[in-house]
Amino acid sequence: MKNSYFTYLLILAMFLWGGGWTALKILTVELPMETIVFWRFFIMSISFLPILYFLKVPLELNKSNLKYILGSSILNIAFMVSSFFGIKYGQAGSGGVIITTLSPVMTFLLVAFIFKRRLQNLQYFGLSIGVIAGVIMLQLNDLSLFLNGSNGYFLACAIIWAGVTLLSQHSQKHIHPIHYSFVISLIATVMTFIYSFDSDLLIVFEQDLKFWIALIYLAVFGQTIATTIFFMASGKLGSEKTSSFMFLVPLFALLSAYLILDEAIELHILVGGSISIISVYFINKRKK
Repeated sequence: MKNSYFTYLLILAMFLWGGGWTALKILTVELPMETIVFWRFFIMSISFLPILYFLKVPLELNKSNLKYILGSSILNIAFMVSSFFGIKYGQAGSGGVIITTLSPVMTFLLVAFIFKRRLQNLQYFGLSIGVIAGVIMLQLNDLSLFLNGSNGYFLACAIIWAGVTLLSQHSQKHIHPIHYSFVISLIATVMTFIYSFDSDLLIVFEQDLKFWIALIYLAVFGQTIATTIFFMASGKLGSEKTSSFMFLVPLFALLSAYLILDEAIELHILVGGSISIISVYFINKRKK
């Protein structure tokens, strides 16, 4: 597929991701973390079956791809847990902005650190701006807000997703991205089922239509479809460039949270998010 095709698909994926923060906020109000995390991965695994049927590519697991799959499975669970508590104690729109604008910066730092890449002056400038944006959005000028609020969870999500992005890029040398996403969700389903076995998992069937719309949207559209597109694109475009598309998510996250949850748009989130987008631009800019 041509790179331009993946560009359009990534825009769609970012739109779906943006709405996912609002869906998660609805779910955090209703049920505990372990129940939501299990059902999210379970429905996600089921929704992959039609895709796998039409794909008709044999699934092959070996030592080369299992190390990426297991690592991503653990990171995906950690991301879901962190985002659950972050959204539970904070705002959906704020979480969408903080996580998705800081994650590209974290991804670039991770790539530079692991592969010992020398940076250009523009990239150093972009990283400096990214740090400033993070300070503003996470309100690090007041440590009591950071320690007692949701910002710590949001920062953890940004770091975790940087690791997921990097693993997904390198995994595609060994396994098809759709198989990669499916096996990750399957392993995460088993892990979270073991953890939440003593919980009342069947309580979801007592919930209303609003709950089920939010759960299905989060698992199928916000995860199965959007995440698969993201993994496929990272293999074609690279983890750094793919992550840069995440600056579109804040717009969709803020808009959906405003329209559906009636959340006010906080000034420090708007300012910090805007600065972070500028940061991502300079990080990805190359001298001719």
